[in-house]
Amino acid sequence: MRTQFFTLLLCLCALTALGQSRKIDVESTVVTNHEVSIKGKKVPYSATVGTQPVWNNDGDPVATLFFTFYQRTDVKDKDTRPLVISFNGGPGSASVWMHLAYTGPKILRIDDEGYPIQPYGVKDNPHSILDVADIVFVNPVNTGYSRIVDPEADRTQFFGVNQDINYLAEWINTFVTRTNRWNSPKFLIGESYGTTRVSGLSHRLQNSHWMYLNGVILVSPTGLGIDRDGPVNQANRLPYYAAAAWYHKQLPGDLQSKDLLDVLEEAETYTMNELLPTLAKGAWATDAEKQEAVKMFSRYSGLNEEVIRQHNLDVPTGFFWKELLRDEGHTVGRLDSRYKGLDRMDAGMSPDFNSELTSWLHSFTPAINGYFQNFLNYKTDIKYNMFGPVGPWDRSGDNTGENLRQAMAMNPYLHVMTQSGYYDGATTYFNAKYNMWHMDPSGKLKDRMSFKGYRSGHMMYLRAEDLKNANEDIRVFIKNSIPPAGTPAKY
Repeated sequence: MRTQFFTLLLCLCALTALGQSRKIDVESTVVTNHEVSIKGKKVPYSATVGTQPVWNNDGDPVATLFFTFYQRTDVKDKDTRPLVISFNGGPGSASVWMHLAYTGPKILRIDDEGYPIQPYGVKDNPHSILDVADIVFVNPVNTGYSRIVDPEADRTQFFGVNQDINYLAEWINTFVTRTNRWNSPKFLIGESYGTTRVSGLSHRLQNSHWMYLNGVILVSPTGLGIDRDGPVNQANRLPYYAAAAWYHKQLPGDLQSKDLLDVLEEAETYTMNELLPTLAKGAWATDAEKQEAVKMFSRYSGLNEEVIRQHNLDVPTGFFWKELLRDEGHTVGRLDSRYKGLDRMDAGMSPDFNSELTSWLHSFTPAINGYFQNFLNYKTDIKYNMFGPVGPWDRSGDNTGENLRQAMAMNPYLHVMTQSGYYDGATTYFNAKYNMWHMDPSGKLKDRMSFKGYRSGHMMYLRAEDLKNANEDIRVFIKNSIPPAGTPAKY
C-alpha cells in the first residue's frame, strides 16, 4: 500500500510538471561572475541576466523584457563608469548579434572572415569594450526571451517606430534607477533598425525622462526618416556597387589594381558630381550625357552597359545581387556582399535567398542558446526568438534623424558616431554618410559627428580585423564624448 501511494504521488508530480504552462517570468535575475582578458589585461565582471517588466498606465505588467547586463567588478566609482545600452534591429531582431559578436565579453567561434565553423560555441572576446564601460543588451517585446504577458494587451502599443521608442524609454528609466546609474555617462548603440530606435530614444529620454546622453553609436544605420527619394536614391547605390564589384574582382584592371578606399573615393566623387546631376535631368539629359553615365556606371559597378541602359540607370539592388556573378553561377549577399549564394536557376531578377543571413543564423543560433544555459545559468523552456513576430509594424511618423539632431542641439555633450561596412547592400555605407551630411543642414553640429568605415558588411564586426578596429573606435569615441571634470554643458 505504501509503495502504491508513493507511486501515485510521483505520477501526480510528473503530471503537474508536464502540465505547467510555458511562460517567461515577469521579473527574474540570475547573477554569475567571470573574468575575461581584454587587450592583454584581466577584467573581472558580473553578468546579470533576467527580465524586467513593461507596465501600463495603471501600473500592471503588460510585457517583460529580457536583458543581459555586464558590469566590471573591480571598479568602485560607478558615477564615472560609462553605461552602454545596446539594441539590435529588425525591428523584430533579438540583441544576440552585437551581444555575441561585437562588444560583449564573449564572441562566436567563427573563422577570421566571419563564416561558421564547428564545433559551435563561444570564446573570450579580447576586444570587448567591457574594460571601459558596462553594457546592457536589451531585447524588445517578442525578441529573444521577451514576451507580452498580458493576453488582453493591445499589440499596437509595442509595434511601431514611436510606440517602440516610448515604451523602451520608460523601461530604460526603470533600469537606470534600479541599477543606480543615473550619474554615469550614458551611451546608446543600435544596429540597423536599432539605429532608428536609438536615434528616437535620444530625444525621448531627454525630453520625457530628462535623461541626457553623452553619445549615440549608429551601426549600419537605416534612413532615419531622412528624405533621399528619386535621383538621390538611384545615385547613392553606386559607391556600394563599386565596393562589392571590387571585392569580387569584377572591375576594370586599372580600378582593380587600386586599394578599395581609392576606388570608393573615385566612385563617390563621380556619383556626387556627375551621375546625380545627369539623373536629376531625367528625360531631358542629352544622349551624350546618358551614354557617358551608362559607361561610367558600368565602370564602377562591374555590370555590363546593356543591362544598365535597360534599367535607365536605375539599377535595383536585388538585380545587382543576382547579376554581378551571374556568369559564374553565384549570387552575392544582401547584408554582406562578400558572401556567395547558389540559386535554382541563373536566370531571374533577384536571389533565391540571402546567403549571408543563412550563414549567420547557422553560427549564432546554437551559440546563443548554449551560452545562456551553460555559461550564464539562465534556463527556460521559452524559445529564443532570433527574429520575433512584431508585425504589422507601424512605420509612420519616422522623424528619428530629426529627433537625434534636436537632442544634439539641446545637449552640447551629445556626440554621434556612425559605423558602416563597405560591403553592406541593405544599409549602404554611402547612405550612412548621406544621413550624416543631411541630418543637420546648418553644419553647426558636424564637429560632434564622425564616420568609420570597415572592409566587411552589415555586421562588420564578424571579420576579425574589423572586430578589433571597430571596438577600438568605440573606446576612443567614449573617451572623447566625456568632457573633463567640471566642463559646463553650454555653447
